[in-house]
Amino acid sequence: MRVVLAPDSYKDAVSAEEVVRALRRGVLKACPEAVVDSCPLGDGGEGTLDALLVSMGAEECMSTVTGPMGKSRIARWGWVADQKLAIVELAESSGIQLVPLAHRDAMKASTYGLGEVILDTLDHGAERIILTLGGSATNDGGAGMLQALGVRLQDEAGAAIQPGGEGLAFLAELDVVGMDSRLADVQFEVAVDVSNPLCGENGASAIFGPQKGANSEHVAFLDKALYGFAEIVEAALGTNFAKAPGAGAAGGVGFAAMTLLQATPRPGIEIVMELVGFEEKLAGADLVITGEGSVDRQSLSGKTPVGVARAAARTAVPVVLLAGRFGEGWREVYQIGVTAAFPLADQAMGLEEAMARTSELLEDRAEAVIRLYGASRP
Repeated sequence: MRVVLAPDSYKDAVSAEEVVRALRRGVLKACPEAVVDSCPLGDGGEGTLDALLVSMGAEECMSTVTGPMGKSRIARWGWVADQKLAIVELAESSGIQLVPLAHRDAMKASTYGLGEVILDTLDHGAERIILTLGGSATNDGGAGMLQALGVRLQDEAGAAIQPGGEGLAFLAELDVVGMDSRLADVQFEVAVDVSNPLCGENGASAIFGPQKGANSEHVAFLDKALYGFAEIVEAALGTNFAKAPGAGAAGGVGFAAMTLLQATPRPGIEIVMELVGFEEKLAGADLVITGEGSVDRQSLSGKTPVGVARAAARTAVPVVLLAGRFGEGWREVYQIGVTAAFPLADQAMGLEEAMARTSELLEDRAEAVIRLYGASRP
């Protein structure tokens, strides 16, 4: 029996690598002779970098950068030297998890540190850069990133605008003359796990601003600032990706990347599966086990288990999905390739207990799945 383990992380509980280790123990407990192919994945959100470091064997690099609220921090990124490929996870430099709940401020948070990481990858000789945009603390339209890369963003007095979405509202002129010339030779891909446009009722500010500390007045202010930013970019460059799916990712970094870095936006799980050669791993597999913390109708927009199921369906490999929680509309996963889905909990329990026992529960469910699968085989 050959089993491919291809989960995402279970947010705030265990990383994708830890999930794989727990699942592997369960599989081998039920079938010691099983061949297990471990392939931790991510969909562009937090934890994608860790999954790729393991699955690709990429080198882990460190950069000292400016965090979202202005404090210096260390940001990790991945480097694949023989491909001149850099993997940059926004959450490492500008992530919401870096800011305590009481101090989250979408008006002030900046993506400047993301730009600093990109500069470090250029110093390494990067020719291809993959940006994963999930989990941002920011709503600055990527303005901070652009400033770090040499783009001049000025107010009416000719001074550089202040950090954050609040500063963006005072933007009067954009000048790309000083933009790092090395960027012209780099292929950028943006791994997104949302399809929101930059502005409007489904835009970055309205949908994601509140979780970043924005109240209703802030949301309206920030949305107007992003709209003005898009108009100024269009006047300067003649292009406007404000309505493009994914433009609103990471508080508008998707828009900035598409417009000024000529980045190609793609569902994060597609990029990740391509990087790790997931299609090749499916060849000869008998079963795939995938999962993540929560599965519902929104998962169909491009979350890891759905991407795995769609890929496996093309080769007729059965897929078992293990989730910590099933929400409204989760049964729709059966329509895109999931063979069976099971919750982790083995009894009624609170969230705190469930999270503490995640590895144990994953191991137990994997063992049960393999025993059932084995019993069904002739």
